[in-house]
Amino acid sequence: MNAQDKIAIIGLGYVGLPLAVEFAKHYPVCGFDINTKRISELKSGVDKTLEVENSELSSVLSESLTTNGLLVSNRADDLAACNIYIVTVPTPTDELNKPVFTPLVKASETVGKVLKKGDIVIYESTVYPGVTEDICVPILAKESGLKFNTDFFAGYSPERINPGDKLHTVTKILKVTSGSTPEIAKRVDALYRSIITAGTHLAPSIKVAEAAKVIENSQRDINIAFVNELSKIFRLLNIDTQAVLEAAGTKWNFIKFTPGLVGGHCIGVDPYYLAQKAIETGYTPEIILAGRRMNDSMGSYVATETVKMMIKKGATIKDSNVLVLGITFKENCPDIRNSRAIDIIREFETYDISVDVYDPWASSDEVEHEYGLGLICDQNQLKPSYDAIVLA
Repeated sequence: MNAQDKIAIIGLGYVGLPLAVEFAKHYPVCGFDINTKRISELKSGVDKTLEVENSELSSVLSESLTTNGLLVSNRADDLAACNIYIVTVPTPTDELNKPVFTPLVKASETVGKVLKKGDIVIYESTVYPGVTEDICVPILAKESGLKFNTDFFAGYSPERINPGDKLHTVTKILKVTSGSTPEIAKRVDALYRSIITAGTHLAPSIKVAEAAKVIENSQRDINIAFVNELSKIFRLLNIDTQAVLEAAGTKWNFIKFTPGLVGGHCIGVDPYYLAQKAIETGYTPEIILAGRRMNDSMGSYVATETVKMMIKKGATIKDSNVLVLGITFKENCPDIRNSRAIDIIREFETYDISVDVYDPWASSDEVEHEYGLGLICDQNQLKPSYDAIVLA
């Protein structure tokens, strides 16, 4: 890469911040986010997502782009000095499980307004094949008045961050890279190789890189759906599912997965992006959507099975007390987005069960805002006893 490169990271969440901090150790970086509260906490050296140690964040913070370091800002004007833009905004779905491109569109508009000749825009957000070149690039061209692959260029390098995982951090996960021309692809690859110690894989096209990412999570979703279905079958057969999986796992080519809830902003969402593109081409996916239905059924299933066990124990269901342990979408992570623990809670409520939710990792304000639930963060506030406890 060029010594004078200045990098902008658009979106400073679970994906963008760790990436920005790593790049800031080698380049001048502008970390941009529209959330003023988020910018304020980062400027004070605090990352409430817990993805970056506060000491590490503080060590790279900078007040300018004149030297290596991280300038965090919510001012779009600060982006103008950069020549490489990396977009790391969310790609959620709506209530009908259709892709929502609003964050991606808004980010592209913001970048397009400051785009200059020779600049490169790299997208990391998970999308279906074609989104970068068919949706994002036209926005960049319109806002900037520049010509694609003549005046400005694009790349795609899908994020592989695993929130809460302190072992597989950003530099230790091999990175897939791609670019809109062979020369730009090499530049994008070299950029990531400068910080990714695990190495890179240069894909032959942007669409290949996009497809690779969306099937990574779809494959995992399907595999989890399979063991979730097995758990339902084995429960009817009165067989210990975990014991079965341990026995089967002794074969060298058995892929190990465990039953559970599938939530968050990746695995439970990305298959719908692939399904949407497939449907647009005239093909209705079967396995992908069947896996989604199975995994989305698990919250209700867990609650119903718990109620059955309570009845067998002689408990009165109406007005009984149940404790749900965990509201974040996964362990060791404060992220509550798309947590399927809420499905367990809502199903319990249909039985007129009083549900307490305890999770020291989650923010009570965020849980109240997202789900309208009161969250217990202090063990001393728990009841002396409960009719059932669910570890979610």
